[in-house]
Amino acid sequence: MSIKWMGAALALVVGSTAWAAAPKSTPALIAKGKASYATNCLACHGEKGEGNGPAGQYLVPKPRNFVAEPFKKGNKPDEVFKSITDGVQGSTMVSFARLPEEERWALAYYVLDFQPKAKPAAKKAKK
Repeated sequence: MSIKWMGAALALVVGSTAWAAAPKSTPALIAKGKASYATNCLACHGEKGEGNGPAGQYLVPKPRNFVAEPFKKGNKPDEVFKSITDGVQGSTMVSFARLPEEERWALAYYVLDFQPKAKPAAKKAKK
């Protein structure tokens, strides 16, 4: 088998799990994620990411509450991107691999913004 055909075969086997490095999170990318969320995610996850969208009430298991629950497959951008791309087995989260890669990254960054931000630790006073 030639190198050219081996590369094509590898691309088919790897499929949607191969992607470019994560782009930098920018306000424009987050805005793109917000628009995509309204179209693709809001019906299940709700307007504020609380898992209470109008379609979500009919799903078992219920959609993830991004505000109160940890992400099932990890909360790093690449882990959320993978969940968006591949779906989450054993849940009602389907694959969104049909969306362009940049849009999936935008969604990953946008839904991560629903997570509560850690408060800075108080500095200890010197004794």
